[in-house]
Amino acid sequence: MTLHSVSSVANKSGQRMWHVTITVCGDPEPADVVREALERLNLDHPFLLEARYSSDHAEIRYWEEAQDMNTAAQAASEMWHNNTITAHLPDWDVVGLHVLDRASYLKREPLRAVPAGQILPFG
Repeated sequence: MTLHSVSSVANKSGQRMWHVTITVCGDPEPADVVREALERLNLDHPFLLEARYSSDHAEIRYWEEAQDMNTAAQAASEMWHNNTITAHLPDWDVVGLHVLDRASYLKREPLRAVPAGQILPFG
């Protein structure tokens, strides 16, 4: 188990940590194909905290480092499509984006022990 913890203050370059949840959906794919793509994404980018998936949608959660919320949201909104080819992700659309600074996230959900890069089916 890994306790995911991030700094509560900006680092020397002014970067802060933002908790991101991205929801994507599109034409159905076999669920095992979606899971394997998410596993490749996690190998390429071990920033992934959790992922949930089904045959027609997925949700990923991770920490993004950025100077402000707008920059974090921009990077997050592009993350899925930027990794479609390398991770063989389904060609789905981003339909939801949730970005919170660390303090706001911790008010909603305390840090907890979870397996790093946990990938589970919805349901």
